[in-house]
Amino acid sequence: MNGPVVHVDTASPVPPYEQIRAQLAALITTGRMPEGERLPTVRQLAADLGLAAGTVARAYRELEAASLIRTRRGAGTRVAPLPAPTRTPDPAKLAELALRFVTEARGLGADRETVQRAVRDALDE
Repeated sequence: MNGPVVHVDTASPVPPYEQIRAQLAALITTGRMPEGERLPTVRQLAADLGLAAGTVARAYRELEAASLIRTRRGAGTRVAPLPAPTRTPDPAKLAELALRFVTEARGLGADRETVQRAVRDALDE
């Protein structure tokens, strides 16, 4: 992982570990971080972001639980192969993701139009 890719807003109502998890998950699922790319160590990323190592470790654990990264002793933490896409997305999972996004966006002060614009912009990327 080259350069500062993850940013944490300490004034945000979203916990720092969740900001890290969400940003890395987005980078992985969009292909910006390809399979096999090595992530910084927990300690290194924590130092780079000015956070406690436990905060980064929690984000990494959640990413590992979601099968987005793999940690191997001696090989470090790397982006895992993405699961094969399914033809029909699970409506319940989509609703859960949408609700989480809207909740976090509203926590940042975004109104309906801003949330919709953000979704449209993300779809157009």
